[in-house]
Amino acid sequence: MTKGFYGLTSGMLSQQRRLNVVGNNMTNLSTAGYKSETYTDSTFQDVLISRVGNKDKSGATVIGRESYILAPDQLYVNYDQGTLKETGLTLDFAIQGDGFFAVRTDNGVEYTRSGSFSLDGEGRLALAGHGLVLGTDGEPITLATDQIRADGSGRIYTQNGVYQGQIGVYTFADNNTLSKGESGLFQANGQQAQLQAQPQVSWKHVEESNVDMLQEMSRMLTAQRSLQSGAQVLKLYDELLTKATNQIGQL
Repeated sequence: MTKGFYGLTSGMLSQQRRLNVVGNNMTNLSTAGYKSETYTDSTFQDVLISRVGNKDKSGATVIGRESYILAPDQLYVNYDQGTLKETGLTLDFAIQGDGFFAVRTDNGVEYTRSGSFSLDGEGRLALAGHGLVLGTDGEPITLATDQIRADGSGRIYTQNGVYQGQIGVYTFADNNTLSKGESGLFQANGQQAQLQAQPQVSWKHVEESNVDMLQEMSRMLTAQRSLQSGAQVLKLYDELLTKATNQIGQL
């Protein structure tokens, strides 16, 4: 009977984790370049149930499997491109298709789809709160002014047509091997980033979050109902065990 506690408790914890992921997705609905996440769980351990004889147990027959609890499996990131939104701001850029901007942070080079850039105190192109945006040469891009123009490959020029640099767009063999850091930027985890030879970059645009609000609302309601149901059944289990213990103790 007590095995029910394991299943119910782990199920409730699983639904709470799912709600946390859904809540994070919904919070970042308006975050440029944000990629939605999906939480999955799996069985912690499959236990073989065997039918055996009273004395000779050599001929055990497997009659089924039982899983005691749920455990976290993976957190999947949806790398599908979000809608490109025109902003009219000269330091906004968006990547069309696959690829990431490279940003030099305190933790090394990290990657992002967010192209809502600004200039730091030294006139270098930067992702606010994170670090410096790298060009095709792997170095920061110094502009000194935001009065610029850019082409569809991310090449940046002054108003007079003087070339300033080109924003680097980097790709990976498998995006699913990337990990998202606490800052929200992606880390390569030892995978080699490849400079895209012919990138497609939209100037004065940003990529919106690819979060599907209707889907997230549906996931949230499903998880909440499952969590509430689990709590109610867990309460019944507790009451049943309490009665059984008290009544058996009186016999």
